[in-house]
Amino acid sequence: MAKSQQTFNKSEKEKKRLKKREEKKKKMEARKAAAKDRGKKGIAFAYVDHLGNLTDTPPDPSKRIEVEADDIEIGIPKTPEGEKEVFDPVRQGTVSFFDSSKGFGFIIDTETQEKYFTHVSGLLDEIAENDRVSFELVKGMKGMNAVKVTLKK
Repeated sequence: MAKSQQTFNKSEKEKKRLKKREEKKKKMEARKAAAKDRGKKGIAFAYVDHLGNLTDTPPDPSKRIEVEADDIEIGIPKTPEGEKEVFDPVRQGTVSFFDSSKGFGFIIDTETQEKYFTHVSGLLDEIAENDRVSFELVKGMKGMNAVKVTLKK
């Protein structure tokens, strides 16, 4: 007598496949039944109340707030002419690392504690580690770079 080609593993996989197919069919029938029920009840609405929250009940018209279209600001609000903010591009920092043989280093900003890359081409004075410096920032290929680096006395 020949041995059966149907192994235990194959039969288990086939059982799983059939079970999955049945579950899929049941889900599909449940979705169809739910769609028919929704058609009978009507469309469900979502309302927005006076605070901007979604609710299933209509909002109270007495709590309605009128807003002028001109009062809505999208983006950054404009500053009045008298209050123009003066931005100082010169920043202060400390040299955390500088390799003079390779010509680059890093400066830590004293305000934000962020590290900025600096190259020897952006230096105005000779710097070394732990020196207090002032610098300006420019956008580089991999982030912000410190340029116009000068020693602070």
